[in-house]
Amino acid sequence: MKYEIDLFGVIVPSLLLWSIIAYVLARTVSRLIARAGCYRHIWHPALFDFALFVCLVTGLVFVSKEFPL
Repeated sequence: MKYEIDLFGVIVPSLLLWSIIAYVLARTVSRLIARAGCYRHIWHPALFDFALFVCLVTGLVFVSKEFPL
């Protein structure tokens, strides 16, 4: 994994890009969970959403180490 990515001449930390991708994925999964009605079984939905985001960021960073850009 590169620690910095050159994006049109601007050096951007790669964690920022992985966080944006994870945010989009987390919002999508959250909407699917809400549509399925599973949030009524979750004690604290906001905490669940945050944990989902953290797990997705961690997974993306781990996968990016396996497949360098």
